[in-house]
Amino acid sequence: MSSTSSKTSRPAYDPCRLREIFDRRAAAFDEVAFLPREIASRMRERLEYIKVAPVRVLDAACGTGEDLPGLRERFAEASVTGVDISSAMLARARGAESTEEGWRCFLPSTLAKALGARGPQLAQADFSVLPFASDAFELLWSNLALHWHSRPDLVFPEWQRVLKVNGLLMFSTFGPDTLRELSAAYREAERTLGLAPMPHTIDFVDMHDLGDMLVESGFEIPVMDQEVLTITYKSPESLFADVTRWGAYPFARPDLGQSADAQALRRAVRANLEALRRDDGTIPLTFEVIYGHAWKAVPRMTAEGHGIVRLEDIGRGPKRKP
Repeated sequence: MSSTSSKTSRPAYDPCRLREIFDRRAAAFDEVAFLPREIASRMRERLEYIKVAPVRVLDAACGTGEDLPGLRERFAEASVTGVDISSAMLARARGAESTEEGWRCFLPSTLAKALGARGPQLAQADFSVLPFASDAFELLWSNLALHWHSRPDLVFPEWQRVLKVNGLLMFSTFGPDTLRELSAAYREAERTLGLAPMPHTIDFVDMHDLGDMLVESGFEIPVMDQEVLTITYKSPESLFADVTRWGAYPFARPDLGQSADAQALRRAVRANLEALRRDDGTIPLTFEVIYGHAWKAVPRMTAEGHGIVRLEDIGRGPKRKP
């Protein structure tokens, strides 16, 4: 997938619709929180190998705030801020923080400090249009959120804007192989029923395209890697229940409504998923997880369009051949 195709083939980003999706998702999110929780753990492992001591940390699209305690523990002296587009998710985050602070008051002061005794700040905001001044943070963290925006090439410049020079961006997102079994089940069902094919999952962006977007957005030394995780289910119904709780999966076909074709499509999709059962009786569902981190580069131009020359670059002319 080229970066050009990723910009044109996906539906336009609709923050109002996304807010509604996550407001509905908030109440049942604990039932599927195991996946972002696991990915956050793997992100923290990667963070251990990176030398960074931020004063201010931003969790972009913090959801119910599950990653905030880990960030506060890792950076006990830092101010941690979480933003999310969903008021219902933030309400869950505030509730968790209140419970946490309730038992923290009984801890010795030294231990409370080590765990990050200062509570995080929470704000409702779109992660692609952040309500912060430029150069506000030294670390921006985002766990499994970027794929919800149809134009990550527009999100990265905003994240770059709020980071200080040499600030660190660390994120995870889903890649193109995510939910491949579900996508294939729909494609085959539509082919069998003679229905025009339609997308039923997000058109996830390729890891290499994301790396290119980072560089184009003013980041340097991007490090990208990916891994494939497989979650197994006992039935198509349990699989559908989870993907629904994760968000807007699978995309419905409004052209079919509640017609006989719609019912036939659902039956065919379930039959195709049943055909995937493995020897242990479970149905697999794939998630391609992409991890990335990069540093905000020193700007080469001023806001007025003047070139910036760093002192260390003065005198470094082009190398001449002997």
